[in-house]
Amino acid sequence: MALKRLENRAARRVFLDRHALAEAPQGPATGPDLLDLIERLGFVQLDSINTLARAHDMILFSRRPSYRPRALERLHQADRAVFEHWTHDAAVIPMRFYPHWQLRFRRDADQLKTRYADWHKNDFHTRFDDVLAHIRDHGPVSSSDVGTDERRSSGGWWDWHPSKTALEYLWRAGALTVVGRENFQKRYDLTERVIEASLCDPARCPDPAETIDWKCNAALDRLGFATSGEIAAFWATVTPAEAKAWCAAERAAGRIEEIEVESVDGSLRRSFARPGLDPAQSPEPTGRIRVLSPFDPALRDRRRAERLFGFHYRIEVFTPAPQRKYGYYVLPLMERDRLIGRIDMKAEREAGVLAVRAMWPEADIRWSQARTRRLMAELERVARFAGLDDIRFDKDWLRVSA
Repeated sequence: MALKRLENRAARRVFLDRHALAEAPQGPATGPDLLDLIERLGFVQLDSINTLARAHDMILFSRRPSYRPRALERLHQADRAVFEHWTHDAAVIPMRFYPHWQLRFRRDADQLKTRYADWHKNDFHTRFDDVLAHIRDHGPVSSSDVGTDERRSSGGWWDWHPSKTALEYLWRAGALTVVGRENFQKRYDLTERVIEASLCDPARCPDPAETIDWKCNAALDRLGFATSGEIAAFWATVTPAEAKAWCAAERAAGRIEEIEVESVDGSLRRSFARPGLDPAQSPEPTGRIRVLSPFDPALRDRRRAERLFGFHYRIEVFTPAPQRKYGYYVLPLMERDRLIGRIDMKAEREAGVLAVRAMWPEADIRWSQARTRRLMAELERVARFAGLDDIRFDKDWLRVSA
C-alpha cells in the first residue's frame, strides 16, 4: 500500500505551526502566557552571544514582539516555573517536565565522569564534597566563588579549574540547580533547596521506560512529523535505538503511521506522524517578515532546514578553500513559509544604533520595494527590542544579485 504523502508546502505549514511561526507574531509574553509558549516549543536554547540580543531572547521575541528579557528572568528566578538544564545544548525547560529529567541526570552522570576527565585532565571528582559543603554553608555560588586556591588558566573555553568542572558535573548530574545568571555566568544552589520535593522524589519519578515514551511522544507532537532519529535528537536524551524501537511499537499499535514527506527538491523522505495529520488545521503562515535567531528551534537541524525550505545555512563555503561567505552571526529572515534571506547587523549600544551591514536575499527571491518596507518595519521593532534609538545602514547593504 502506498504511503500517504505530505507535499512540501503542506509540510512547511505544519512544521511552522508546531514551532509557533505560522500565526502572526503578537500576544502577551509574560507569566503564564510566556510559559505556555515555552511549553509549546518544549524548551528554549540558551546562548551567550549578544551581538544583537541573546539567542533565547531572540527566539521568544520573534514569536511575541512584546517579550522582554526580564519576563524570562522572572519566570526562572522568581516563579521557578522553568529550570535550566541540557537538551542538545543548555536550555530553559518548563518545570513540570522536571521529573522526566531524572533519566538525563543519570545518563549524564555516567557519561560525563569519563568525558570530563579526558577533556579537563584534572581531579574534579575529588572536589565534589568540598563544593557541596561550600554551597550548603554559603549559599548559591558561581565558578569564581569556588576553587580560589586552584590554578586558573586562560587556555580556552574548556580549560576549567577542578572546582568549576565539579560544579558543571554536579549540575548535569542533578545534585545542583542553576538559580540564575549574572553577566551570563551561572549561579548554582543545592537542588534540594530549589526544586519542589514532589518533582524530584525518586519514589515518585517515572521509570526510564515512562520517560522514553513521554519524550518520544512530546518530540513528535512538537515536530509534527519526524524520523526516529529526529525524535531522538529533539531532547537528546533518548538514544537512536530507543527511538527506533518506540516508533516500531507505536506504529504496530496504530498510534503513529509512516508517511512520505516531500522535500523542496521533490525528493521523498519517510517519516512518522500521528494518524490523520491534516495540514489544513495549521494556519496559513503570516506574511510579516521576521528576524530569527540562528539557534531557532525551527533551524537547529540545518539539514532539515535545507530539505524543507531549501535554506542552506552554513557559515562557510568550500570553493575551493574554506571561505566565509557571510558574516559570522547572520540572522535568517522569514516571510510566510519561506526563508527569504539573511541579514548581518549588530547593536552598537554606546551609540544607540542598530547597524545593518548587509542583507542577502535568497537566490530565488525577487526583492521588491514592498519587501524593503516590510523589512524596515521589522528592523524598527528589533531596534526597540534591543533598546536602540536609530538604524544605520552601511553603503551597499542590500546585496541583490544582478
